[in-house]
Amino acid sequence: MSDTPSFAMPLLDAAQAQKHVTVNEALMRADLLSARRVAYRGAVPPEEPGDGEVYIVAEGASGAWAGHEYALALALNGGWEFVAPWEGAEFWVAAEGRQLTWRGGEWLEGWAAGAAGAATLMRVVTLDQPLSGASVVTAPIIPDKAVVIGVTGRVLEEITGAAAWALGVEGGEDRYGSGYGTGAGSFGHGVTGQPQAYYGETPLLLTASGGAFTGGVVRLAVHLMEMVPPDPV
Repeated sequence: MSDTPSFAMPLLDAAQAQKHVTVNEALMRADLLSARRVAYRGAVPPEEPGDGEVYIVAEGASGAWAGHEYALALALNGGWEFVAPWEGAEFWVAAEGRQLTWRGGEWLEGWAAGAAGAATLMRVVTLDQPLSGASVVTAPIIPDKAVVIGVTGRVLEEITGAAAWALGVEGGEDRYGSGYGTGAGSFGHGVTGQPQAYYGETPLLLTASGGAFTGGVVRLAVHLMEMVPPDPV
């Protein structure tokens, strides 16, 4: 065996010269991987990566990352080293503000497993929505068969033309609150009385009150749970 089984760190050979090189490389890998933090997940390598930065390689990788989809890319000594993720590996993705777990050949967010691979996923889905008119229907942001705990929002750009706004869905325009402020930085914090299940992809609805929207941008976040069936036998 020339490498360790999990992190592929090089092992010393008998009577090896320049032992410090191998030891330092192993220590660097151990330091980066045990920190369990990556800068971002993407398909394109950064033009000037910081030495010691770690990334998750996404599908369709190009350039120096081509052929290393889903791997952990370590920027070391002016080049790249790649480590295959191991089952149950967990990393915090700084650019996304979320924890990902490698399970069953994919990176999952908020994974909690039970017997035979069944799992509950806790996720937050976000969308930046420009506003115009009496009401705005977003793209379908709530996934099929999701159980929504609540929906929050933050005004990124001041809302004009309306005195306040409500947040909900078709048939329940204020399900996630109403009377929200219009100034930049104002927020909505809509918690349902009980978790709400949605059977089909569903958009959100933002409704103006005291006028119609003439401008503004709101960042929306759906806080939800999803269920994963047990693995095939």
